[in-house]
Amino acid sequence: MTREERAKQFAPFDAMKGLSAALRDREERHTRTERRELAEEEIARLSALLSRLRPGMRIRIRFFHAFHELEREGTLTEISAVGQYLSLEEDRIDFENIYEIKITEYDPKTRQAHSAPA
Repeated sequence: MTREERAKQFAPFDAMKGLSAALRDREERHTRTERRELAEEEIARLSALLSRLRPGMRIRIRFFHAFHELEREGTLTEISAVGQYLSLEEDRIDFENIYEIKITEYDPKTRQAHSAPA
C-alpha cells in the first residue's frame, strides 16, 4: 500500500472535532479589513463606467463585502440605477461598495453596435 493510500483511509477521521472550523474562522477574522473611501476622481470614473454597463457584458469587479475586499469576474445580469446595485450572476453588489470595474468582454449584440462606424 502506498503512502497516499494509507493517508486516505484516515482522512475522514477528525481527532479534534471542530479544530479545522475554528482555524478557518480565526483565519477569516485575521484577514478582515475596513471599507476604504474612494477619491473623487475614482468615484467619477466609476460613475461614468457604470452608466455604460449593460446586462450581458462580462466584467471583472473589485468590491468590499463582509469585511473583505473581493474580486469576481462574470456576466452582468442586472444593473439598477434606482436601487444603486448591480448583479454579477448570483452576487448582488451595492454601488457604494465597488472599488474597480473592468469590462472584459461585450455581449455580441453590444459589440456589433460599438464596432459599427459612426
